[in-house]
Amino acid sequence: MIEARHLRVLRAVAATGSFSAAGRELGCTQPAVSQQMKALEASVGTPLLVRAGREMRLTQAGEALVRHAAGILAGLTAAEEEVAAIAGLRAGRVRLVSFPSGSSTLVPSALAALRAAHPGTRVSLEEAEPPQSVDRLRAGDCDIALAFHYAGASGAEEWDDLVVRPLLTDPLVALVPERHPLAPAASVAIGDLAGEPWIAGCPRCRGQLVEVCASAGFTPRIDFATDDYPAVVGLVGSGLGVAVLPRLAIESVRPRGVRTLALEPPVPREVVALTLPDLAKVPAVAATLDELARAAERPRTP
Repeated sequence: MIEARHLRVLRAVAATGSFSAAGRELGCTQPAVSQQMKALEASVGTPLLVRAGREMRLTQAGEALVRHAAGILAGLTAAEEEVAAIAGLRAGRVRLVSFPSGSSTLVPSALAALRAAHPGTRVSLEEAEPPQSVDRLRAGDCDIALAFHYAGASGAEEWDDLVVRPLLTDPLVALVPERHPLAPAASVAIGDLAGEPWIAGCPRCRGQLVEVCASAGFTPRIDFATDDYPAVVGLVGSGLGVAVLPRLAIESVRPRGVRTLALEPPVPREVVALTLPDLAKVPAVAATLDELARAAERPRTP
């Protein structure tokens, strides 16, 4: 019989490459990891790991078991949480992964409301951009992933195996220095900025910028690139170039020396919360999804 604790240890060994590193990650000793792996191999009747130099590598059987482990462990988590809720235990645990602009805008009010309504529910938060956040969800390393995709771009169809909770439409906006000739305007066409130096954001946003500019017939001259949205705003405010960012990205930033203009035609991105079908039935996960949806419905900064 395969035990869940053995699967968790096998996944840790596969991820870290050694018994000792897996032990550090799991908070146990190297001999304990070794013993559990021997017990697992005895259960399945075939080797799962082989030593290659200083590393432990998966056999073909080990790879197959690790591939199935995420779904098995997610199903067990769903079962444990649902049984606990039925038994009247008012507790839960949710692991949330969000992209940075979602962490600073949607997540705080959602988690505050969740804590007020369900004080026994514990939520952990880590940051990752999609597709890494979606990969972590499928790997069983989180319960909810906040993600986004741009309208008309590929990506959303890759979520067919997941539960998708639409949250909001987040348009790209243009940022120009406050003394820029276009600063008094309410909106701007991307082509009107063709000759400007550009400050680009995260790699995925950078790719979207290049695509949007290409549709307007030019390639942007990117002078600076940074994953830090306040840095993008600061560079624009210092007159070093122009930028386009999602509205959420500047909502929690004080944009000094910057004017924000609507893009015409609009370039929206759809923000969603993703989870696995089994996890969507877990009360704590469902409550967190509900609070994220309510947070998204609150008025946004114009």
